[in-house]
Amino acid sequence: MDHVRTTKPVRDTIERLEALGDADPITLGMMLHAFGPTSFVPALMVPSLLVVSPLSGIPLFSTICGLSIALIAMQMLFARRSVWLPEVLLRRHVRRSQLHAALQRMHGLADRLDRVSRDRFRVLVQPPGDRLPKAMCVVSGASMPLLELVPFSSSILGMAVLSCSVAFIARDGLLVFVGAGFMAMASAIPIYVLTSFGG
Repeated sequence: MDHVRTTKPVRDTIERLEALGDADPITLGMMLHAFGPTSFVPALMVPSLLVVSPLSGIPLFSTICGLSIALIAMQMLFARRSVWLPEVLLRRHVRRSQLHAALQRMHGLADRLDRVSRDRFRVLVQPPGDRLPKAMCVVSGASMPLLELVPFSSSILGMAVLSCSVAFIARDGLLVFVGAGFMAMASAIPIYVLTSFGG
């Protein structure tokens, strides 16, 4: 698995997406192709960034990102050699102007994540401990289609996956705990909504 080590993993991923060619619209397949077929962690980071961005407001967008995250993370769990997604997901697209506007708004978050991440608690980001954050990403991604109609929940789960992605690249196991916190927060939202309607 190619973790593409860098001191600014989130900012570098955003800049790679911003540097895509002149195609319009831009497909998910084009975004993943920019990192190569064996770069699982950047492939996991791309849909998590997108679902955290304002693009998550597009109908069914969170579902597409969630399914992509779940499939990529599952392949990481089973140590597949290259990233595979079905064509129906790879063909999903956004307008170039929408993508760039959304990514511009992600720069601040990217810089904060890159600034706080560092090498620590490696036990959670290397075998066998790394199976926990990979499983967390599977669960987070698979839950996004179910929570499509619950405001903010998909973006919060996206933050959980993004935290785990940065943890893998920066070898920062502490971010796995941060990801778990976002998962707990996301699970509390539908419970709160159901309780409010029930009351």
